[in-house]
Amino acid sequence: MKKFAVILNGCGQLDGSEIHEAVLTLLAIDKKDCLYTIFAPNVPQYQVINHLTREPMDETRNMLVEAARIARGDIHDIEEYNPADFDALVLPGGNGTAKNLFTYAIDGVNAKVLDSVRKAIVETHNLHKPIGALCIAPVLLAKVLGNITVTVGMHVGTIKDVEKMGAAHVNTQQTEVIADKQNMIFTTPCYMLPATISDIAESADNLIETILDNI
Repeated sequence: MKKFAVILNGCGQLDGSEIHEAVLTLLAIDKKDCLYTIFAPNVPQYQVINHLTREPMDETRNMLVEAARIARGDIHDIEEYNPADFDALVLPGGNGTAKNLFTYAIDGVNAKVLDSVRKAIVETHNLHKPIGALCIAPVLLAKVLGNITVTVGMHVGTIKDVEKMGAAHVNTQQTEVIADKQNMIFTTPCYMLPATISDIAESADNLIETILDNI
C-alpha cells in the first residue's frame, strides 16, 4: 500500500490551500487504496482574506491550525516530514500556496521559499521519489528545483516566470498531467484554467494515477 504525503497551508483558496484541490486529491489517493498523511507549516499565514468579500481581514491565523479544518484534525507539522517514510509527495494549489509556501504572489520570480517547504521538496527529489503539484504549486517546484518540466495550463505570464526560473513548460488543458519522468515531477493545471469541480476531480485522479504508474 503506497503512502502519500500532502502539504497544505491553510483553508481557502485566497489565503491558504484550495479546498477543492486539497480534498479531491485526498479522495483520489484513497480511491486508489493508498494512504495519505497531511502536513502544514506551523507558522502564521501571509494574510487572512474574507472569502465572501475577497477583502483582507485584520487577523492572524496559523497555517497548521487552519489546514486542520480540511484534515479533520489529523495533521502534522511539516517539520516532522521525512521523505523516507513516503512513496510520493503532493502539493495542492490555491493563492495561499503562492503567499505562504513561497512568496510568488508578492515577489514574482524573486519569490522566497519557506525553509521547511524547500527542505521537504529537495529531500524528496534527492531520493528520486515522485512529487505532484496542482494549479500554482508547479511554480513552487520550478523555483526550488529549476531544471524540470511542469505545466500551469496556458497562463502566459506565469509560463514566462516558470521559464525564468529555469524550468521548461508544456501547455495543457484542465485535466491533463505532464509527467517529467526523469525528474519524477508530475503537474496538472486545475484552476489555473477555467474549470469545474468535476474537472478538478478528474485532474486529481489523473495526477495520482500517473504518479502510481511511475512508482
